[in-house]
Amino acid sequence: MLATVSALPHPARRIAVFRRGDLPRGASGVGLALWRVGDPGNLGTILRTADALGPAFVALSDGCADPTGPKAVRASMGAIFRVPLAGFEEAPGRRVALGARGGEPLREVELGDAVTFVLGAEREGLPDEVAAACDARASIELAAGAESLNVAVAAALALYELRRRQG
Repeated sequence: MLATVSALPHPARRIAVFRRGDLPRGASGVGLALWRVGDPGNLGTILRTADALGPAFVALSDGCADPTGPKAVRASMGAIFRVPLAGFEEAPGRRVALGARGGEPLREVELGDAVTFVLGAEREGLPDEVAAACDARASIELAAGAESLNVAVAAALALYELRRRQG
């Protein structure tokens, strides 16, 4: 029955109704600030990662995918209802820009307890002016010849590194 109203090839067997205003809001402690991450699947995966490796908030710039869109909600696997959302400028603490190249190795960057990892769009990455406004620049070391990581994978590795350090 739900297959007739769903835009997804494999629709859920249940539906829920919620108000956007009831979703968790706020930014404190550890988080991910996303700059124009437009793919809803990546956004949903990042929400799921923030839930699993956090607690962490997710701050969104203009131009990001809608976290309440069907693909983002599905990829979040319910994390949308637990992970606080905020605006990009609301992200507090030490800001660490993550880029494919040009930063200190992430394992060597000072992080602290209140840190926001700033990640850029899938194709363009972080604009120079956004990265320059951060307190530090970090890169995740890649194998020789590798071009870059998916933004959701980079977010997961950054949160994992922080969690590893905290023991």
